[in-house]
Amino acid sequence: MAQMEANTGRRPRVVVTRRIFEDLAQELRGRFDVIDNQDDEDWSTQQLRERLADADALLTDPGRRVDASLLEGCARLCVVSNIAVGFNNIDLEACTRARIVATNTPDVLNDATADHAWALMLAAARRVAESDRWTRAGNWRRFALDSFLGIDVFGATLGVLGMGRIGRAIARRAQGFCMPVLYHNRNPLAGQDAEWAPAQAPRWVERERLLHEADFLIVVVPYTTATHHLIGAKELAQMKPGSVLVNIARGGIVDDAALAQALRLGRPAAAGLDVMENEPHIFPGLLALDNVVLTPHIASATGSARRAMVRRAIENLTQVLRNERPDAILNGEVWERRRLGTGAQ
Repeated sequence: MAQMEANTGRRPRVVVTRRIFEDLAQELRGRFDVIDNQDDEDWSTQQLRERLADADALLTDPGRRVDASLLEGCARLCVVSNIAVGFNNIDLEACTRARIVATNTPDVLNDATADHAWALMLAAARRVAESDRWTRAGNWRRFALDSFLGIDVFGATLGVLGMGRIGRAIARRAQGFCMPVLYHNRNPLAGQDAEWAPAQAPRWVERERLLHEADFLIVVVPYTTATHHLIGAKELAQMKPGSVLVNIARGGIVDDAALAQALRLGRPAAAGLDVMENEPHIFPGLLALDNVVLTPHIASATGSARRAMVRRAIENLTQVLRNERPDAILNGEVWERRRLGTGAQ
């Protein structure tokens, strides 16, 4: 970067689409010329495009779409650093065509996200949000044996659709609840980790069997065109009566309209959603139901996890601007023909 400054008389310029933690913003300003969003405004595409006109790097959030129309005219831009592990907001093909490196933040949010999956699962199973609303409304008059009867979690079968890093973290937590774990990936995991007791090791099953046998089904697959509405009316109808569906992956993997209808019919019995189609706009049919717990895309929202995500994203873009290949590169094929950044030789 020092060579870049010497050659051009300017520091690399970084545009930040969302307000980040102030101490980390200060660190970023110490390294680069930063155009940040301290007021956390919703910049229009045109406003962001104007800020990117002479920028070398973009530090962006998962709610911001980065596509060919945005990248057009960004002649200096050499890296898009996403503050998320998911990257369906980034058009990787467009980045690759423009010779722009794209990165994400894997690993640092695994445990926080797995914890939230369990929070949603337990809240849906034990009707926590519903009974909280009822209690706050002043309806509690006396103890009743049949009040807010929920679903047993201990010893039930946990199903994980997508046994990646986060899926494995979710499955590890099931050992404390003596839950057998079934999972489905395109291919079974190779071997078994030493951490699994033989009787507790997750078992790969076909997707249809996972739907039929899981008492709790947690969706953790990435969002792609192939996984759009992966869980729709047909799949929901195959779930066990009394089961619970949890989606912490991305909106659009579950067909929210179909889910609302299925929840009205009691199959599944309940759901917990941290992500929704067209978020932050929520399908109205879901809002009308008591047997769904909704949170606003906060599965990774612990102080330590979110700070680690920002740090990792900053390090990713810093590595690219230093002409160092980042570990978290999403389009590795672009590396040898990437844009080298302002003044880089």
